[in-house]
Amino acid sequence: MFPSSHPVTALAAPLPVTLDRRDGPWGEVVLRQRGEHHEIIANGCFLMDTSDGRSERLLIDAAAEALAGQHEPALLIGGLGVGFSLARAAADPRWRHIAVVEREEAIVDWHLSGPLARISAPALADPRSVIVRADLLAHLRSTNERYDALCLDIDNGPDWTVTDGNEALYTPRGLALCGRVLRPGGVLAVWSAQPSPAFERALRKAGFSGVRTEEIPVARGVPDVVHLAIHPA
Repeated sequence: MFPSSHPVTALAAPLPVTLDRRDGPWGEVVLRQRGEHHEIIANGCFLMDTSDGRSERLLIDAAAEALAGQHEPALLIGGLGVGFSLARAAADPRWRHIAVVEREEAIVDWHLSGPLARISAPALADPRSVIVRADLLAHLRSTNERYDALCLDIDNGPDWTVTDGNEALYTPRGLALCGRVLRPGGVLAVWSAQPSPAFERALRKAGFSGVRTEEIPVARGVPDVVHLAIHPA
């Protein structure tokens, strides 16, 4: 058989379609659809999409496992994102209370009345769940609530932030605020787009114990990770 005269080409990836674009206090946020998936872009930089969600689920699972045996713990999630972390938490009956802090009104809207509701709607209908519309640092400073776990999915993690102000969360002062809302023995779980030995050192210097990092393999490049630490009892 003679070879075909027509070259075999790979199927082209679908082009993104912009569904919404907002300018807010911290810059521009965009919701795009690419094929069957949605993605969030902040200040021109890709943040996350709905294609996988393994690392966001591990963020919640790792915190829950670290609290194994604790009766009805309370959870604070920093960052609503595409909703995988909230959905994972609401699927677990162990959590007594689930609060998620999100400062971008656009992202909240995309969950309440937009296409991201397909991921988060059951979780948001759960009476244990509440959205706190605030900047996370401001909430950590002002709240009187105390939590057994604080799961952070803010920006791209401690070493690479694309939105002004987010880097303050990972400083000694920011980590002190994280400790402020945790009960003794509470768990801090931090998602990051790459491993960060420097952040591990910062956690230890801030007084956290049991510092460790769990890796989540990705298709290309360095793995996503979840940094875990325990607030002193």
